[in-house]
Amino acid sequence: MRKRFFSIPVEVDSAELSDRVAAEAYFAGAAGLEERDSCLIVYATADRSNAVLRALRHLAGSAVGEPTPLEDRDWSHAWREGLTVVEISPRLAIRPSFLEHRAPAGQATLIVDPGQAFGTGGHASTRLALGLLDQLAPDELVAAEVLDVGAGTGVLALAALALGARRAVAHDIDPLAAKAIGANAAANGLSDRVLVFTGPVGAIGSPRFDLVLANMLYTELLPLLGSIASCTRRQGAAIFSGLLEGERDAMEGSLARVGLRVEAARTETDTAGDCWLGLLTRREPLRASRRAGA
Repeated sequence: MRKRFFSIPVEVDSAELSDRVAAEAYFAGAAGLEERDSCLIVYATADRSNAVLRALRHLAGSAVGEPTPLEDRDWSHAWREGLTVVEISPRLAIRPSFLEHRAPAGQATLIVDPGQAFGTGGHASTRLALGLLDQLAPDELVAAEVLDVGAGTGVLALAALALGARRAVAHDIDPLAAKAIGANAAANGLSDRVLVFTGPVGAIGSPRFDLVLANMLYTELLPLLGSIASCTRRQGAAIFSGLLEGERDAMEGSLARVGLRVEAARTETDTAGDCWLGLLTRREPLRASRRAGA
């Protein structure tokens, strides 16, 4: 017997609220979520709809609409609607498992299915991070050691491996993310090159990564910047996304304070009108100390 589903609309006025709504919805037992301009549609089974509704109203109040029962259909396949192949560049594309993609010569294609962990390549912030990753010179990625902070589905770590990196550590505090990373790594034949880490970033220790990737909101990134810089080798690269254009000055100042210099920037505006920002940074080399009396 098919489960009965309800949809719950939530009006959101910022990217931060959108992420908080998504997190609360999934924590309360939501089965899925859809983004439509300035509105999120949360899906929940009949037995979880009241719990999800209470969690959303506690967070967003009157912005939460009434649950609406959905027509009886096979929702195990309905999630496929609207998903497409995301072509980042002639070197990299991402597709869901049910779609074929005839890749041109030299293009790596990753299989990533959506789930409760964030990051399939479709969101503007993920595309920005992938574009900056693709912008790196091929010889910089060959044999690189990579850290993906707040990895979600692991799409950034897997993309780095597909472009030539040697190994990747995918970090996330969400157990759902760890499950998604494992599944996506297996689907791409990369399980032996990905390590999932669920502890604090600071526990990783001394500089060891040639490249660090972080697609997270500014408020989530800010307390992690010192640890991220410490994990990055001198003259290594760190790519940040999940930022809004209006946060650029504050972010660049915070990066400078931990020794990360902005090398390139990209922006993209989504359907809701939010202008997202991605930054490619470089950890400053050690400065030669001046000799006494020089």
